Amino acid sequence: MSTNPNSVAQLFDLARAKTPAYLDLGTAETDDEFESAFTAILEYAIQHLEKNKKNFAKLDEEGLSGVMAGTLSIPGLLTVTQETNSNGHVDLMIEIVNCTPARIRLAEAKIYSSPSYHIKGVAQLLGRYTTGREMPGLLINYVRKEDIRSIMAKLKAEMNKIMPENQIGPCDDHKLKWSLMTKHKHSSGEVLSIGHIGCNLYL
Repeated sequence: MSTNPNSVAQLFDLARAKTPAYLDLGTAETDDEFESAFTAILEYAIQHLEKNKKNFAKLDEEGLSGVMAGTLSIPGLLTVTQETNSNGHVDLMIEIVNCTPARIRLAEAKIYSSPSYHIKGVAQLLGRYTTGREMPGLLINYVRKEDIRSIMAKLKAEMNKIMPENQIGPCDDHKLKWSLMTKHKHSSGEVLSIGHIGCNLYL
């Protein structure tokens, strides 16, 4: 074993240079710090799907979510499971390992067909699976139709028009491209956020 007093610091610097988002996630002390680090990892997972859309063209929602779970998972740091029970079987449960208080995020993932289909997913996520303790939820849209930019703009307009599931105010932009954020009054009394994430799988 090395006795170099600088070895731990050097390892830390190397980890930050090679995988800054992983290190930021593991050292996050606030929800905002966690959110920033997780968003970078989520973007990587979305880009992985988009870059391999020909390879994944025959996969259904469950198969695509399996790829997403595998790409998001970080052994010893971030656990992602499919069809985990949370008042029903939620598509993805994302949990920081050995974190107190628990940092858990629930995600529904859909092959996008229409705003109404997406909004049913919002109802599932908020009305069935979410207890109110979780971090911001996710609705991941696997978009196999052309012009994801317009599709997500139309979804935003429809969400703003009907304000589903006790939506509070208009949609905000998300840090990720083709994505948006909403806030909703939950049955627990909490105001919960949802990220609506667009993934371009059009061939």
